[in-house]
Amino acid sequence: MSKQSESRAKGLIWQSMTLHQLQVFEATARHCNFTRAAEELFLTQPTVSMQVKQLSKSVGMPLFEKVGKRLYMTDAGKAVYETSQAVFDRLAQLEAAIISLQGMEAGKLRLGATTTAQYIVPKLLAPFCQTYPGVEISLEIDKHKNVVERLNNNQDDLYILSQLPDRDDIQARSFLCNPLVVVAPAAHPFTQQETISLETLVKKPLILRERGSATREAVETLLAERGLVPQVRMELDNNEAIKQSIAEGLGLSVLSLHSLSRISSASELVILNVEGFPIHRQWYAVFLKSKALPVAAQTFLEYLLQESQQYCQIYPHPTANLMESLAG
Repeated sequence: MSKQSESRAKGLIWQSMTLHQLQVFEATARHCNFTRAAEELFLTQPTVSMQVKQLSKSVGMPLFEKVGKRLYMTDAGKAVYETSQAVFDRLAQLEAAIISLQGMEAGKLRLGATTTAQYIVPKLLAPFCQTYPGVEISLEIDKHKNVVERLNNNQDDLYILSQLPDRDDIQARSFLCNPLVVVAPAAHPFTQQETISLETLVKKPLILRERGSATREAVETLLAERGLVPQVRMELDNNEAIKQSIAEGLGLSVLSLHSLSRISSASELVILNVEGFPIHRQWYAVFLKSKALPVAAQTFLEYLLQESQQYCQIYPHPTANLMESLAG
């Protein structure tokens, strides 16, 4: 076969592929699961399997192999996966360039945020949406570890985190303080004490966020420094459920001050003055260094750094009077 014919034959591989097949394959490879890929793409599992099978036929080699109940990429699958990511990255850059030419009239903004950020992000988004009504916004709120996974997969433009991943391929911009405070029901005996030691605190049942959450890790780190282990009565992955549990007298907890801004009655919960608290935390806007931020994302980042200053006045430095901050 001549080199020209050989080149033409090789070209048939990508010519028989479709972007839809690459999209389906990329999701399947990322999850290593047909069902989860189908759920993400709002497709049926048979459709996902068929698209992957057709792509495998175009490549001429299997892209996955099944060992037991687990799905693994073959060497060919890994090569196609790397290529698909590169293709979609370039397409995203193309979209960003087109939007840049169009201005903010047709921009898209994709945000990923941890669950506690649900108390601040909507407040910050509302004025932004009024200023830029043409921007289409996607906000994904999830547990910390899931948001970090979205960062790993470059699924969004910006990520709102209170605990930074230990890696050097990201940029992080601090924009707002996030003090963690100890909260009790209003009738708890601790409310009559001026100060409470950590040793006293850990003797009481605590209601904490799930393992892996930024708040949970901050609390356990503080206690571990004193050789203390918390008495955990309940683990919950929802701040609203934790607040309700506190109000019902099931235990004390540690929460972001921002999450207390929606207390229905100021008499239900009380912030305690506990040694070592508040824990000083920050909110960060995070993105990959290698990512070319779309115009909408860059504009929102600049807006975020400026707009959040007004909330620093509502929620001043953590050493200030927190109860007065909450009432404000």
